[in-house]
Amino acid sequence: MLAAAQAASSTPLLWAQLLGTARRAMATRLLCVAPPEELLRPLAVPERLLLGPGPSNVPHRIRAAGARQLLGHMHPEVLQVMDEIKAGIQYAFQTHNKLTLAISGSGHGAMEAALVNLLEQGDTVLVAINGIWGQRAADIARRLGANVYELLKPPGKYFAPQDIEQGLVQHKPLVLFITHGESSTGVLQPLEGLGELCHRYGCLLLVDAVASLGGAPIFMDQQEIDVLYSGSQKVLNTPPGSAPISFSERAREKLLRRKTKPPSFYLDMGCLANYWGCDGEPRRYHHTAPINSFFSLREGLALLAEVGLESSWERHRANCTQLCQGLLDMGLELFVEEEKARLPTITTVRVPEGYNWKDITAFLMDKHGMEIAGGLGPTVGKVLRIGLMGCNSTSGNVERVLGALQDALKRCHRSRL
Repeated sequence: MLAAAQAASSTPLLWAQLLGTARRAMATRLLCVAPPEELLRPLAVPERLLLGPGPSNVPHRIRAAGARQLLGHMHPEVLQVMDEIKAGIQYAFQTHNKLTLAISGSGHGAMEAALVNLLEQGDTVLVAINGIWGQRAADIARRLGANVYELLKPPGKYFAPQDIEQGLVQHKPLVLFITHGESSTGVLQPLEGLGELCHRYGCLLLVDAVASLGGAPIFMDQQEIDVLYSGSQKVLNTPPGSAPISFSERAREKLLRRKTKPPSFYLDMGCLANYWGCDGEPRRYHHTAPINSFFSLREGLALLAEVGLESSWERHRANCTQLCQGLLDMGLELFVEEEKARLPTITTVRVPEGYNWKDITAFLMDKHGMEIAGGLGPTVGKVLRIGLMGCNSTSGNVERVLGALQDALKRCHRSRL
């Protein structure tokens, strides 16, 4: 070693290589965890048709947008993309609200952002619960120290205006939370008149549209919705990670009247409004945004704009009708009995008697490369959930899933009890 070192003294490159080898050997002796063998293999992702409640398959155009080279989150080109996203959300929501943006997170993040910004400790919120998303909203509101009252309907049912009015009169809430597209049960909640009803009693209307945006009509301004949010991974066919949200002027005034700051800095709508250029002030750094998720969301909104909202609503309605009729023709029972109350994007069908839902979903995955899902929350073990959203909402996919289900019912084990 000494001889080698002496020889290397006249060759700096060789000397540097020897030092590097020695340092790596010393570092290796200090490591107690070896490189994971699985990470030394190439990434393998199978091709599947995602006909569950989300996420949906991502079209090539949106995948390509997400694969673009990164830019800085304060670069003018990125700020321009954010402005285009705002315009796309305003179109999708049918609103002129200035405070419109996308949360850096999933639809769950948008739910939390809405509640964190609207509610302070001791505020009263009325939560309409007919599935898991009302349950989640009530949980979040309680964590914020709000007084939470629950308005309950069985899974598969929706709320009539008189149900809502009774709760408003009894509890006098600051906020009413309701789910437009209840993906755990397949129910589409009518929104007509609810905003006017809430405002009559001095209440703000907060609507979850994660499962319904682009698949069922929403008119935020006309329906007097105060806060509306959605997700990116369903009809917009964008990877999860950016969630549209919008606040009316009434809701914005509530934010300005807060006695305390929102408990989450990350979800503080005042900070986010500035970063998204909603307050007319020079934009300031708030967080390192998921730039490539924004590129994807921009393209998802662009595709919706190109197709047109009315065409998108009609396509989802027609394919849902075709699917429901096909399921009935197979002798299966739809979970949501009233046709007008069926969510066009996610259809729930009762698990056929004698079958285990896990056997059916596993068969479709293994034999057909297709995902459908079981129930969630109050529908666990009771239903199968079939999603037809965005580019996946086609007549051809309806035929594919009906054929796969017929195959599953023939070949899956059925209990004789």
